[in-house]
Amino acid sequence: MPILGLLLILALVLLAAIALLPLSLIQRYRVGTARRPARGWFVALNLIAAGISTVIFLAAAVLTTMWVPDALSFTLLGLAVGCALGLLGLMLTRWESTAQTLHYTPSAVLVLLVTLVVAARVLYGVWRSWHAWTAGLDAWSAFGLAQSMAAGAVVLGYYLTYWLGVRHRLVAHRRARPLRQ
Repeated sequence: MPILGLLLILALVLLAAIALLPLSLIQRYRVGTARRPARGWFVALNLIAAGISTVIFLAAAVLTTMWVPDALSFTLLGLAVGCALGLLGLMLTRWESTAQTLHYTPSAVLVLLVTLVVAARVLYGVWRSWHAWTAGLDAWSAFGLAQSMAAGAVVLGYYLTYWLGVRHRLVAHRRARPLRQ
């Protein structure tokens, strides 16, 4: 009986996560477009997290290439597209510099675009999983893994490039500040 209870709890947690997904995407957009100060520790933390995630993701793509031949090429292409979007995002970001702080407001259009990439990939994954489930085990081989990895790489490339740019801008801002006496 305890196993049945654990399975029920697991099913409820999974259903809650699916039900809350639209809310989390809306929150991701709202937080992503908010004006915020560039804090060194926060920028460094995001940069480290994006860097580690990118390295792990690329290592997984190299391993996945053994089973899915296009996984690495799709991942590298997605990473390049994400880096280009990150550079565009830095150019479209509104920067506000005062003597004490640097504030930035990311481009709402690009944050929406990256959020929609994530949402589209999740929806496609759910649809494709349902389709594969109903078609049987033979359909799992054509799950679209290379395209999924490309979509993930776009997001990672965007954030890695964006946080590198914010770090560069913050360092330049700190160097330009007059020394306090």
